[in-house]
Amino acid sequence: MRILLVEDDPMIGDSLRKGLRGEGFTVDWVQDGPGAERALETTDYALVLLDLGLPRKDGLTVLSGWRRRGLTVPVLILTARDAVPDRVKGLDSGADDYLVKPFDLAELLARMRALLRRQAGRARDLIEIGALRLDPAARTVEYRGQPVALSAREFALLRALMERPGVALSREQLEDRLYGWGEEVESNAVEVHIHNLRRKLSSGVIRTVRGVGYRLGEPP
Repeated sequence: MRILLVEDDPMIGDSLRKGLRGEGFTVDWVQDGPGAERALETTDYALVLLDLGLPRKDGLTVLSGWRRRGLTVPVLILTARDAVPDRVKGLDSGADDYLVKPFDLAELLARMRALLRRQAGRARDLIEIGALRLDPAARTVEYRGQPVALSAREFALLRALMERPGVALSREQLEDRLYGWGEEVESNAVEVHIHNLRRKLSSGVIRTVRGVGYRLGEPP
């Protein structure tokens, strides 16, 4: 799952990027307001983590601009501004949640999962389709009741398909979910991950849609 991190503090930004990547997220990191605006113009993100005290254009101005343009991407504000009026202003400007620094990574992850559930219209993290069961919080997958060990990118690819059952996703769409800026992508990377998932699960779990891409197969 690809997210945008907007944070001008190098130490905080680097720490968050490493921590989130360790949890299986694809993270693009920008350090000022105009950079955040450009990123959202060119890339689809599942979630934005937004600092408020940004150089060149503050976070609230950026957020208000996104909402005026009709962008509905979930936004979680991360800031040291802990006064109640600041929180109210952030939420009224279009933020979906507000987390005050310093915070624990575990709490950030829980809030992110809650926003992603809400965006997907689910009441819980678990995604169950047929014999497949995927738990984003625990980062586990079961198939026919048996645990299946997947790499971080195999897990992310399977999650992308399970979140949109019946919809064929192109190779480019899947690459966007799996790889961030500056990460080298082999020309056959998606095909390799698909092959590994079919081998670990079942050949019918993921279908190839000729000329389009891949979709989840019929529920076993």
